[in-house]
Amino acid sequence: MNAPASSEAVAALEALIGAELAADTMPEVRAMAAALAERAGGHAVGVVFYGSALRTRALDGLLDFYILLDDPHGWDQGAIAARANAALPPNVEYFEMATDGVGLRSKVAILTLDQFRKHAGRETLDTTIWARFTQPCALAWARDEAGRQAVASAVATAAETAAWWAAGLGPERGTATDFWEALFRETYASELRVESKGRGNEIVRSAQARYERLLPLAWAAGGVAFREEGEGILAPVLPAEERGAVRAKWKRRRLVAKPLNALRLAKASFTFAGGADYIAWKIERHSGVRLDLTPWQRRHPILASGSILWRLWRQGVLR
Repeated sequence: MNAPASSEAVAALEALIGAELAADTMPEVRAMAAALAERAGGHAVGVVFYGSALRTRALDGLLDFYILLDDPHGWDQGAIAARANAALPPNVEYFEMATDGVGLRSKVAILTLDQFRKHAGRETLDTTIWARFTQPCALAWARDEAGRQAVASAVATAAETAAWWAAGLGPERGTATDFWEALFRETYASELRVESKGRGNEIVRSAQARYERLLPLAWAAGGVAFREEGEGILAPVLPAEERGAVRAKWKRRRLVAKPLNALRLAKASFTFAGGADYIAWKIERHSGVRLDLTPWQRRHPILASGSILWRLWRQGVLR
């Protein structure tokens, strides 16, 4: 499946990603991103905005950010949280502020740019970052032009990785939409997702032209040989034994994906204020299942996480 990747192909993919990252964001979003960067004390390379609010431009829910640092100690998060972030990035915190009389709240993921690159690559067992950043995102704040280019390159790596998996997990030939939908079915099935079935299809079809353009660019940049067979049909050059090897690698990732997600849920409950309430809000928002947390569960979210996850499993939310 591997073919030499030309510098022109890499440049074309990074140009597409760079243009997406440069998309205009709401002034309130830029203000919050700047406040987050200021908290990093000069160690922020970029603040990436993503998620449903990027698509809807709604400010009444949680705004989703990733803050990318040049130093793991560039964010004041305490010794225990820092060690947890080194072992299983990213850490997640809750942040709120008011700008021009508008109250904003956000979920902020914190990690270094190097950690992002590592977890966006093909060899990582963790699917979270490359799957998430295959989707559109915007760079709401950048330290400088070098930082902007570095973030674009890292996000392009995530797209290359996702496209590589799509070639191995998708059909032998099909439209770009067929490949992306096959990939997202696999990633959603492997993780402790609370979204409804078919969510991956909704994501692809909400920006179908964009995903159709992205796939061949990401294949070319990632060295995936493919044929264009007309009428939008693509066929990666992938012998049966190589396809089997890719799917064997995916099985290993499926084995660890849910345990990693469970660890992240537990970690999130003590790395940002209001963690237990955030998790309950997220579950209710996506599944309709309301979790009424007790005062004890709010005070001891780690100890309570096991019983909460078990209750959600019994209700069928995490299956």
